[in-house]
Amino acid sequence: MTNLDKYKKDLTAVIELGQDMYLDLTFLALEKQGKKLDKEHQEVRKKVAGSFESKYQKWYTEAFTVIKQLLPDRLSEFETFYKADSKRKSVDSTTYKIQDWLIGLRATPNKYSGEMPFDDFAAVIMRFAVQLAILKSLTSRFESSLFDIQQLVQADLFDSELSAARELHKNGYLRAAGVVAGVVLEFHLSQVCKHHGLTIKKKDPSIADFNDLLKSNNTIDVPQWRFVQRLGDLRNLCGHKKHREPTEEEVAELIDGTGKITKTFF
Repeated sequence: MTNLDKYKKDLTAVIELGQDMYLDLTFLALEKQGKKLDKEHQEVRKKVAGSFESKYQKWYTEAFTVIKQLLPDRLSEFETFYKADSKRKSVDSTTYKIQDWLIGLRATPNKYSGEMPFDDFAAVIMRFAVQLAILKSLTSRFESSLFDIQQLVQADLFDSELSAARELHKNGYLRAAGVVAGVVLEFHLSQVCKHHGLTIKKKDPSIADFNDLLKSNNTIDVPQWRFVQRLGDLRNLCGHKKHREPTEEEVAELIDGTGKITKTFF
């Protein structure tokens, strides 16, 4: 399973758990209204009974992490529905939060009239429904975010490989260091082409092939193309012994240039 498949699986699991928890709240609401469930719904009720209170903290932690990663603009809103404001002066229908319900804080009737100031259970259902809706909205955004996630995962891998290249360079293994950096550069350029829907018919395309394809499709400009071309020449210098030996400065330029490309070309 790839990292991207794992992200998909995790998102689906969190949404499905949230739906079970919402069903639990829905059945509770029906019971409060005195409505009886048919046999089929009774079976479902047994499966989800108590899931909201017992699993909310787990669900919230996982959902919070996913939203923080994929939809950070909605994170504070998501958090607001759960977390009570420590500075609030009173608890009412607008300040009551899911956290209050989970710790057992309930609305109490007016000691004179006996009327409830607000419906705490309805407030919880409404807030959780919005949280679940925010989470579900990620499904439409997820595919467009996959490339960004992939880049983050690959960036970590590239950093590790370039660190290895720097270590080889430091210990005098210049050709090996250059070859490692070249492999990173070539793979990254292939991914950039793939992201932009560009394909090469050549069986074993080189850095130059990817670079030319990106330029011809106006994905990169001439200065960027020349920069990559220079790195490609340095990679060839390191990879082919028929040429002269690469210098320390040239290999360092290749490693640093590759690091720049992996973080700026997408």
